Amino acid sequence: MTVRVMIVDDSAFFRRRITEILNADDQIEVIGAMANGAEAVDKVSQMNPDVITMDVEMPIMDGITAVRAIMEKHPTPILMFSSLTTDGAKATLDALDAGAVDFLPKRMEDISMNRDVAKRQLCERIRTLGLRRTKIPNTGHVSNQLDKGIADDKKSATDIRTTGSGKHVRFDCKDYQLILIGASTGGPVALQKILTKLPEGFPVPILIIQHMPASFTPAFAQRLNSMSKIKIKQAEDGDLVSTESAILAPGGCQMVLDKKSGKACVRIQEASEDQTYKPSIDVTFASVARNFTGKILVIMLTGMGADGRDGTRLLKEKNTTVWAQDEITCVVYGMPMAVVEAGLADAVIPLAEIGKTLSQGV
Repeated sequence: MTVRVMIVDDSAFFRRRITEILNADDQIEVIGAMANGAEAVDKVSQMNPDVITMDVEMPIMDGITAVRAIMEKHPTPILMFSSLTTDGAKATLDALDAGAVDFLPKRMEDISMNRDVAKRQLCERIRTLGLRRTKIPNTGHVSNQLDKGIADDKKSATDIRTTGSGKHVRFDCKDYQLILIGASTGGPVALQKILTKLPEGFPVPILIIQHMPASFTPAFAQRLNSMSKIKIKQAEDGDLVSTESAILAPGGCQMVLDKKSGKACVRIQEASEDQTYKPSIDVTFASVARNFTGKILVIMLTGMGADGRDGTRLLKEKNTTVWAQDEITCVVYGMPMAVVEAGLADAVIPLAEIGKTLSQGV
């Protein structure tokens, strides 16, 4: 299958550059290049691309407005190209809220200093988004369509929220001392949907590892905190793991669990060059397996690859329950699938049920 791509950017040079990179992949074909969001909105139904790449700032119609219009008119996976600045982070998060499913830095050097590696990563991202089983991204704009898709599969919430043994999934906060959440592609919106469901005073501390650049995580933590009833912050070295709060791993670093005066705390460590993910779910999970003795709930959300599987395996040797997001509500069913196929998941749950189940357990 060839993934058909529409490129949307006001720079003719950038359109040519991305076209050359993508067309060099024999599984990708660029079918159109638009100079602004209005052109993309006008042509999307006619051209019917599998994936759209979208700039943020453009004349006539900006990328965020275009994303919102496309998701209403002709829902399609959209990859944003963004600058690694504070303003770029906020705009990209707005685009994800509007319906975009993923983002990459606009400068190839910010993806990888090795240009060949950067090109491979871009093509891999496009292929993965293009080969998704559903073209309906998991956003607020199309949540009703997702719910309809679940109903069309003739699966009730009770049927889906089951363990391998067929038991109904339940959560009682008194049974757990820590919740770990891992996420990648599609994670920002998924995390918003979960964390905004939690009531004030939610008694179980939460550690969140979301694959995201260093310039993005401060803005993302602030956004989550402003939307939620619990306190959410970006982790700082030495932060205590406390109830009624969630800590987000900073981008570009590794977050590990440690002990300080007998209390659980996080340490922020410099990431090594050979580590693919910064932050890495596996790194955090492995540190929790070493240093935490209470009962843990792991929630593995949408994302590419298998980061988190090895760390989850270590945690399963201890007192840990594992939930994986189900395929139909994932933007990319990679990390949850890795956990499920390894036999580590106790339950496979649709996104809308995760926050609800957690809140009902208070």
